[in-house]
Amino acid sequence: MNYEALDQWNFVLAAYVVGVGGTLAMAAWSWIAMKRAERRRDEVKGR
Repeated sequence: MNYEALDQWNFVLAAYVVGVGGTLAMAAWSWIAMKRAERRRDEVKGR
């Protein structure tokens, strides 16, 4: 019988891309939300 072997490294690389990409996206989203909140706070304080 002839079986095709799957290369697991494609899945490992994809998992790293999703993990690192998700982490960077979450950090960017948090930074943008923090800047928006600081701007709203400054507007309320009258700065």
